[in-house]
Amino acid sequence: MKKLLASALAAAVLSTVLTGSPALAQQAASGVQSIDGIAAVVDEDVILKTELDRAVNNILAQYAGREGQLPPRDVLERQVLERLILVKLQVVRAQETGVRVTDQEVEQAIGGIAAQNRVTPEQLRQQLAQEGTSYADFRTSIRDELLIQRLRQRFAQSRVTVSEAEVDAALAAQATAGTQYHLAHILVALPEGATPEQIATAQRKIEGVKGLLDRGEMDFAAAAVRYSDSPNALEGGDLGWRSSDEIPTAFASVMRSMTAGQVTAPIRGPSGFQLVKLVETRDSSQAAPAMVTEYQARHILIRVADPSEDAKAKAKAETLQARLMGGADFAVLAQENSQDQSSASKGGELGWFTRDDFGPDFGNAVAGLQPGQVSAPVRTQAGYHLVKLESTRQSNAGDKNRRAQVQETIGRRKLEDEWNRFLREMRGEAFVDVRVGKAADPTAAPAANGG
Repeated sequence: MKKLLASALAAAVLSTVLTGSPALAQQAASGVQSIDGIAAVVDEDVILKTELDRAVNNILAQYAGREGQLPPRDVLERQVLERLILVKLQVVRAQETGVRVTDQEVEQAIGGIAAQNRVTPEQLRQQLAQEGTSYADFRTSIRDELLIQRLRQRFAQSRVTVSEAEVDAALAAQATAGTQYHLAHILVALPEGATPEQIATAQRKIEGVKGLLDRGEMDFAAAAVRYSDSPNALEGGDLGWRSSDEIPTAFASVMRSMTAGQVTAPIRGPSGFQLVKLVETRDSSQAAPAMVTEYQARHILIRVADPSEDAKAKAKAETLQARLMGGADFAVLAQENSQDQSSASKGGELGWFTRDDFGPDFGNAVAGLQPGQVSAPVRTQAGYHLVKLESTRQSNAGDKNRRAQVQETIGRRKLEDEWNRFLREMRGEAFVDVRVGKAADPTAAPAANGG
């Protein structure tokens, strides 16, 4: 079952979060004991002790035979609980901003997981039961992960832009440097507008961690699990393979002078203090072919020839969207209503294209959709579009798509930085009352002896 869970959507392995109720939160706030212990109160919701135990047991199962890489149980619980808190906050934020996931979409995702593991959905259900995992809990975790994915997609559309100059610079750098870097990191995060005291505390902590590593009292992955504030702490801080354009400028020059196995001195960045380990390097020719996402979609275009027609065109697009939501056939509506002469006769079919082929506004809208989903009206220079994503695929970037692949790579790096900052802000603004363990201060520095 570990294999099945590990192949679930991203963090679904860990986000086995049941939907808490305001009533339970009120019980927790008033000190009333419930049948199931409360691990944490998160705003108007709760995380139950059984949820935390389940998530911790998932981690233990993944590390079977490698338990020595994990920190003590209380530290592991704290790390897992922090991830569950973030999952809870993201799900609530997604719901508050209008993100929705249908039952059909959840079942499609579960069907995909079953297919990846070469079992039927019913066999998947049986294997979950054998491992003591409720199918209802599993469905909830998949729904939560889909909600978080869509929240992240919306965030990317509104916060992340990549300029042509950035793409040009990255392409020029690739032409002269073919090295790729396998990196891992440990982050001691700082809040926005950190006080001098908070900065000093974080600096002491990162220096303490560096001391443990230098003295050989703890390996890097174990230190990341125990001390890192990064969302990938439970993966040992592993960042995977990065090309030079995927590494923040502050780190890129340092990496070039390091050898495999070395760890940087503490580096102050926008997120806080970091230690970065160069795990290994390789020539880009040894890497798998660079891949770029391609999309297959249909669209309906309502043109806006004059600014005075904007409201009328938008209203027509919204009317067509309502008909589509009511079950109308997209291809038929495109043939009858689309003002894009090149695609209307084909039911709005656009064929395969990359994210930037039709401009950033159209590309961002398509990238935020799931297969089968129809967008809200999207405004471009041409007018208002309704877009239906048919499917996606990964293709070799090659020379033709190299620019799109580089743009996608830079966008992912920027999104990672902005998203992590957003999560820290959201966590800092939330009311969180931890009810289990020692509730150790996550900013506490390791002791000099590595304890």
